[in-house]
Amino acid sequence: MIWSRYASGLENDLMTLNPRIAPALARALEKKGFATLTEVQESVLAPEADGADLLVSAQTGSGKTAAFGMAIAPTLLGEAERFDRGAEPMALVVAPTRELALQVQRELVWLYGETGARVVTCVGGMDTRTERRALEAGCHIVVGTPGRLRDHIERGALDLSSLRAVVLDEADEMLDFGFREDLEFILDAAPATRRTLMFSATVPRSIADMAKRYQRNAVRISTVSERNQHTDIEYKALAVAPSDREHAIINVLRFYDAPSAIVFCATREAVNRLSSRFGNRGFAVVALSGELSQKDRTTALQSMRDGRARVCVATDVAARGIDLPGLELVIHADLPTNSDTLLHRSGRTGRAGQKGTCVLIVPHTRRGRAQRLLRDGRIEAEWGNAPSLEDIIAKDHERIMSDPSLSETYDEPAMAMAQELLSRYPAEQIAAAFLNRRQADMPSAEELIESPGSYSSDNSGPPEKRRDPFTDGVWFRLTAGRKHRAEPRWLLPLICRLGHITKREIGAIQIGEEESRFEILGSAAERFMEAVQTAGGGEKSIRITRDTGGADAPIDRPRAPRQPAAYTGRPKPAQDRDEVNTADIAPRPKPYAGNPDKPYTPKPRTDDFTAPYSPRPKPRAADGDKPYSPRPKPRADDGDKPYAPRAKPRREDGDKPYTPRAKPGGAAGDRPFTPRAKPAGDKPFAARTKPYSADRKKDGKPGAARPSKPWDPTATSAPVKRRSPTESSAPGEPAKAVKKVKKPKDE
Repeated sequence: MIWSRYASGLENDLMTLNPRIAPALARALEKKGFATLTEVQESVLAPEADGADLLVSAQTGSGKTAAFGMAIAPTLLGEAERFDRGAEPMALVVAPTRELALQVQRELVWLYGETGARVVTCVGGMDTRTERRALEAGCHIVVGTPGRLRDHIERGALDLSSLRAVVLDEADEMLDFGFREDLEFILDAAPATRRTLMFSATVPRSIADMAKRYQRNAVRISTVSERNQHTDIEYKALAVAPSDREHAIINVLRFYDAPSAIVFCATREAVNRLSSRFGNRGFAVVALSGELSQKDRTTALQSMRDGRARVCVATDVAARGIDLPGLELVIHADLPTNSDTLLHRSGRTGRAGQKGTCVLIVPHTRRGRAQRLLRDGRIEAEWGNAPSLEDIIAKDHERIMSDPSLSETYDEPAMAMAQELLSRYPAEQIAAAFLNRRQADMPSAEELIESPGSYSSDNSGPPEKRRDPFTDGVWFRLTAGRKHRAEPRWLLPLICRLGHITKREIGAIQIGEEESRFEILGSAAERFMEAVQTAGGGEKSIRITRDTGGADAPIDRPRAPRQPAAYTGRPKPAQDRDEVNTADIAPRPKPYAGNPDKPYTPKPRTDDFTAPYSPRPKPRAADGDKPYSPRPKPRADDGDKPYAPRAKPRREDGDKPYTPRAKPGGAAGDRPFTPRAKPAGDKPFAARTKPYSADRKKDGKPGAARPSKPWDPTATSAPVKRRSPTESSAPGEPAKAVKKVKKPKDE
């Protein structure tokens, strides 16, 4: 094999790397600056892994892309150092996300640069026609996402008949994303003689089952560093108040002043909010989330690589596989859902032997969850508080004093300019101007609420629930009670959120009918009251005030006695009617509709009970009419009926108010519209006269209608019946039917 060339010493410049690397790939690694290989790269080049299926688990940032690129090189190249003209692809690399697929493509391009390999990508969000043309032109390696690769296979654009190796990068994440069906379709379509390499950070049961199904006698490779996760990363857990989370992130960015940092959020809305706020504060920031197009996501990552942006606010879409050179700081604005996500997020820094810092922003109420995440990930973190304004000022002073530009040697023109400045201005003023200019380019820090105590680095679990009874507790009142359905499980988180304290600093809770009382630890009482005054009343118009009554004070405050209303009406009857003296009760005056000054006179009664019943007459108005009469309808002035349709307005000339618009071309003074006159005659409809008539006038003009004679009622003879063309009769004789004779043409 070609590996024997290294043993003969023909290429001594490549002896620093593994001699089993293909010569073309070794030269590319040397140009890239690789002096040594990582553990996972050395493992895939072992003799027992030569030509076998591999199941590799390694931590993020360990160089897995270069590892499988070197592992499949002997399978693809054989004894040759360069590829022939590509037709069907020889290797297929499947990645879970677009960003990771594009990154793998870039890594393979420079790694196989001297072999003449053509690397094509097939990822979602790109033009399928462009990808199809690239596949038809021929290639050697295809890198893509599961969904897009399956689409090309089903459409016949991707031919897997010549496939020699299949690589599944971040296989565990692809299964978590629901790509199992697509992966099984791709592996079933590939030739059975292929090599199958699976790379994953962890090997859960789902990955093991897939390896048993699609791999043949796979070699299991697990790096030793997996037991001690991310030794090059320094973990810090910062306790902050829930309302100070965003302020704490700004102070962390200012404190570390990393050339490149990434902030992870849980939702797209949080990404948009933080990126907007960081941009307003003067940070060079880009956003990265699933709602962005592939072009925008690629542009954002390229801005981070070029140094045009220093802060990237992203969701978990950037948690795996994304390699940003020089990334020194990772901030978890929102805690991840599990320890695996925590490891993958943190793995964006501390890659390839470099040092990095990972900071977890932990609100008071989420400390237990953060401890469980760290414990499950076997991570030891240093607990503390977020950097304060004083800490940032001191850090800026340290960076300015140790600025390397102050110890550099400058050329003569620069020194001449410095001497001129010193001759015009004092040295103190020049230094102050330099400091002001430097501070102006930095975003300002934020004032933070005092943290509720320091936390230890013990990650054995959440703090014990037992606590000593309060000896110096301070009581507070809250305007919510049983009337408002208040209960401890609802009041406890409310008090912690408004006062920025933990539940260990809350003592007894007493719930009354309209108010509730609770006890706060004496050392936290002043801090609690300041936070409440800053946060406001909280939810549902709830107000919190200090209670000076002590522990034995009643829960509900006593109400003032209700003053009885003044007597304004008839006294209420007694409970026992026998005790009431009816003689002392004056008769109730009846209402009188007339003059109120007129004394009341009762209506005279009659003793004649034999008179028949007559209904009481209805009251009448003064004019004698009925008390109710319908409102008369408006009448016209001329005495017509009460209702008459409103007359339409007429013009002065008597014409109708509306006349149709005159047609163009009419004579002046004519009416704009004249209806067609009806034909003369007795009948309402008369047929139009024909242009030719047998009857002609003496003048011989054709088409003239025969004039009709007026009807004489005294005439005795019957009216003459108009004969038809088929009848002929003499005068005074009845009409006879005659046969129509056709004249010859020559007549």
